[in-house]
This record gives sequence, C-alpha cells and structure tokens, in this order.
Amino acid sequence: MKNLLISLIVSAGLVSVAHAGDAEAGKALSATCAACHGADGNSPSPAFPKIAGQGERYLIKQITEIRDGVRPVPTMQPFVTNLTDENIADLAAYFAEQTPTSGGAKEELVDLGERIFRAGIEEKGIPACQACHLPDGSGMELAGFPRLAGQHDQYTALQLHNFSSGERNNDQAAMMRMIAERMHDKEIEAVSSYIQGLR
Repeated sequence: MKNLLISLIVSAGLVSVAHAGDAEAGKALSATCAACHGADGNSPSPAFPKIAGQGERYLIKQITEIRDGVRPVPTMQPFVTNLTDENIADLAAYFAEQTPTSGGAKEELVDLGERIFRAGIEEKGIPACQACHLPDGSGMELAGFPRLAGQHDQYTALQLHNFSSGERNNDQAAMMRMIAERMHDKEIEAVSSYIQGLR
C-alpha cells in the first residue's frame, strides 16, 4: 500500500497544472455558490463542504466531474451545468485564495482519530491520512489531494461512507475506495472529527 501511495503521489505530481483561473472573475461568479458554501467558501452548514483554501486542481476536477455527470451530486448539478471550463477555473482560483476556518474535534474521539490520521490502521492495511493530505491536513495541490483540515465532520464522514459503498468513485486509482471500505463506522466518525479540529 505504501508503494502504491508513493507512486501515485509522484505520478500525480508530474502532471502539469494546465489552469490559471482568474480569481476576480471567479468572485463575480461565486454568488450562486454562497447559499450552500458561504460567500468565502466557509460553509455554515455541515451538509455542504468548506471549499475555502481548497486546491485549485482539486476544485476544478470536482466541479467539472459534477457538471459532466461523472460524480453525481444532484443538489449541485443544476448550478454547474452551464459553467464553461474557464468559469470553473475562475471559481477554483477564487475559492483557493480564501482563508479556511477551523472547527473542533469531539474530545472522546481525538485519540482514535489522531491515531488513524497520523499512523493509519496497520492491521487493516489502512495508510495514514497524512501521507497524502499532509500532517497539517492542508493537502497536496500538485498531486490533486484535497485539503482536509477544518472540514465539517459530517461531510467528511459522508464522503468516506460514499467511497466505502462505491457511490462515490472518482478517486485516483480507487485509492479512497480501498481505504474507506476497510473502515468501520466508529473509525470513520473518529477520523472525521479529528480532521474537523485540525488547524
């Protein structure tokens, strides 16, 4: 598993980032996003992800794949259907520049959540989250690995469950599906809570 992660990180990092969105143009387009994600990308609702400070490459991939039906998100589909590639790059540039807010972790889940995030679960072949998302949870922009720090625990847990069930399948080399399907509910809850509290 470790070799797979290393090869994915290296190969993803070698792919050129062929986008340079205009943050000012993105700001002008962002009003539609504000209802769910907040004006600055810090969603007030745990049902919707915080996208402030998220990597441009990751945002472009997700918005494009939602628009194109690769990643089904019915609540977002109507808002992105008519976006051009340029619009998407501009939105990504705007939200990537915003300052993300942090949250707090549930005290009773910190030990387990931190253990999973920092060291993984060796007996299940689950690698440490920090291997791809970095020790501070800021993600790896060039590799397309998202920022996790401060993300709503409810949203993170939902995505892990969706990866586990295969409902979400737009991860690189099925990496998140392989990881999430080995996790039980308590582990998902704990690591999601820990991620929410990362600063």
